[in-house]
Amino acid sequence: MATERLVVVGGDAAGMSAASQARRLKGPAELEIVAFERGHFTSYSACGIPYWVGGRVSERDDLIARTPEEHRARDIDLRTRTEVVELDLPGSRVRARDLETGSESWTGYDKLVLATGARPVRPRLPGIGAHGVHGIQTLDDGQRLMDTLRRTGGRRAVVVGAGYIGVEMAEALVERGYEVTVLHRGEQPMATLDPDMGGLVHSAMNRMGIRTVSRAEVTKILTDEEGRARAAATSAGEEYEADVVVLGIGVEPRTALARAAGLPLGPSGGILTDLSMRVRGHENIWAGGDCVEVLDLVAGRTRHIPLGTHANKHGQVIGSGVGGGYATFPGVVGTAVSKVCDLEIARTGLRERDALEAGLRFVTATITSTNTAGYYPGAAEMTVKMLAERRTGRLLGVQIVGGAGAAKRVDIAAVALTAGMTVDQVVSLDLGYAPPFSPVWDPILVAARKAVSAVRSAGV
Repeated sequence: MATERLVVVGGDAAGMSAASQARRLKGPAELEIVAFERGHFTSYSACGIPYWVGGRVSERDDLIARTPEEHRARDIDLRTRTEVVELDLPGSRVRARDLETGSESWTGYDKLVLATGARPVRPRLPGIGAHGVHGIQTLDDGQRLMDTLRRTGGRRAVVVGAGYIGVEMAEALVERGYEVTVLHRGEQPMATLDPDMGGLVHSAMNRMGIRTVSRAEVTKILTDEEGRARAAATSAGEEYEADVVVLGIGVEPRTALARAAGLPLGPSGGILTDLSMRVRGHENIWAGGDCVEVLDLVAGRTRHIPLGTHANKHGQVIGSGVGGGYATFPGVVGTAVSKVCDLEIARTGLRERDALEAGLRFVTATITSTNTAGYYPGAAEMTVKMLAERRTGRLLGVQIVGGAGAAKRVDIAAVALTAGMTVDQVVSLDLGYAPPFSPVWDPILVAARKAVSAVRSAGV
């Protein structure tokens, strides 16, 4: 039997999970695996970068699950600092450039995996490319930021954007002793939440000493005579001094290669695949991780939801398919958690604007409870917002902001969403209870009871 060659483009979660799973199923005599990674690192936790920057994780390499050397020891020909710059689909080959020497070469494939990830959004603004301006997506990005923080003598930071990355990096910089200003265009931080819930996050950031400026559109990064960032200017004519600027605007799928090769892309620019993560219309090409769009099981359409949890699952599914097995990735409900200071933040399913865009009629219910029995020492407030379909009572989404133990309660809602449960059914869930963990009526159940009432009051 002739040996096949698998080429993997991208050496982080999805790509190397796919390569590792394929290697478990097929040995080197059956399958040669060549993987290209443009950075220095592989199989690392990008989600952990803010905790390294903030000092909670002491060493960069603590974030690395498997090094290039460890992958190579498993008969995977992993080539770091090598960027794939062209896909030749008719010729079944890729053109790669060695980023150290500039030399280029073609590598043929029988099967191809695209795991090119995402890239930080960098608006086209004057000064955006200045020294001291950093987007954070890869471990190489994190290392460059850390190098800047160690070089600069200043202690002022501006974070542009207040999504997950922006909020987490703002907290990390405060922990490093920086005076932090967050500039964002929205009404409230954390646009992944509805504004009423984002207001709770805003208050927590203020308590932590983070200056948060809403409805602030950055128009320019001002630089000094050496070309280093010194301030961010807004459309209101304000200037916010900074020794370092971090972009927390969000990320977009890195799909220039796929677009140039004519592969199918979705509304968000991510690659479209079937349930087995094969690129639609291409039998021997798979894609996974932050470069793809996935099915939103609640809204019934594809979305770009870049999370490490998804990427690792994609890789397992892809590796199974490449190795001759069978697996599928059915979709997601959009579950995510984060924190700022001692405030935990979680969401799953649809926000109000998502439901409106999907054409759904819905009701909302918001309650405030505690994470433990109210009399138990250390009880902290927790706010839960629940969306339900107006006529059917189907659960559409949940947002939670609160103290310790708040965020992971969202997993209850994630399971309920995946199962297509109604809020009536959620009320009947048999959840665990003891005073150190929950009130007699868990906050999720209290919110569901209120949602049931809202559905009944709304009628048809």
